[in-house]
Amino acid sequence: MAITAAQVKELRQRTGSGMMECKKALVEADGDMEAAVEILRKSGLAKADKKAGRTASDGLIVMEVAPDGRSAALVEVNSETDFVAKKEEFQAFARKVAQRVLASAPADLEALMALPLEEGGSETVDEARKALIAVLGENIQVRRFERVVAGEGARLGAYLHGKRIGVLVELQGGDEALARDVAMHVAASRPLAVAEADMPAEVLNKEREIIRAQAEGSGKPENIVEKMVEGRMRKFLAETTLVGQPFVKDPDQSVGKLLDGAGASVTRFWRLELGEGVEKKAENFAEEVMAQVRGD
Repeated sequence: MAITAAQVKELRQRTGSGMMECKKALVEADGDMEAAVEILRKSGLAKADKKAGRTASDGLIVMEVAPDGRSAALVEVNSETDFVAKKEEFQAFARKVAQRVLASAPADLEALMALPLEEGGSETVDEARKALIAVLGENIQVRRFERVVAGEGARLGAYLHGKRIGVLVELQGGDEALARDVAMHVAASRPLAVAEADMPAEVLNKEREIIRAQAEGSGKPENIVEKMVEGRMRKFLAETTLVGQPFVKDPDQSVGKLLDGAGASVTRFWRLELGEGVEKKAENFAEEVMAQVRGD
């Protein structure tokens, strides 16, 4: 049977697939719209499987804060390129994932992927992800998330730096402006812990070991070496703990002094940076273009 332009248009609106893909599916389905939708869905799943091994280190950090400001979600959704990350379809998907995290508080990533993307919908987050891969032609991954609920008497400070860094800070005392300022500082200065007591023992032990090896290499007496180690450890903690770092908006005072002056304290913070820890593969550009031409 002849396939009309109106049928192709309707199928494109329903699936987001390309014009030729829609026409081909309609021809295969003999004009049956539901059968064509299913054909495109199966094709999309196959494409998603083929792209699953490709490195996705670009994308977005998205944030969703509850209207009362008491809870919030941070999510990293990855694509292969910035070009796809700028697509409205990709950004809309990422926003919906963050909304689902905030609303449903999934226990882990596996639980999140099994949830419906939209309230009352039948399509899961993972099914929507695979369908988006078919439309946009790149590997897309929901990599990680944080869902935060403020403790008793605390407030949340939230800061999103473009689409690449997201920070949430739990603050006792102070006000909304201070909470945001501290979140902005965490985004810029990347502290490892709130204070020395919060620093993981393995981090402290490793740093002390490195510093001692350097100090012993100086050939100085043991008592001097010990003083050198302690001095450098103090410097390390000042540089890597939130309360020890110079405040980005006023480097003449530390964040700890800023908080003390406001009668406030930070109990926890969460920081997600796009692509952090993802090993990027060196790509052959010519081969990448050919792969796209082949539809790999």
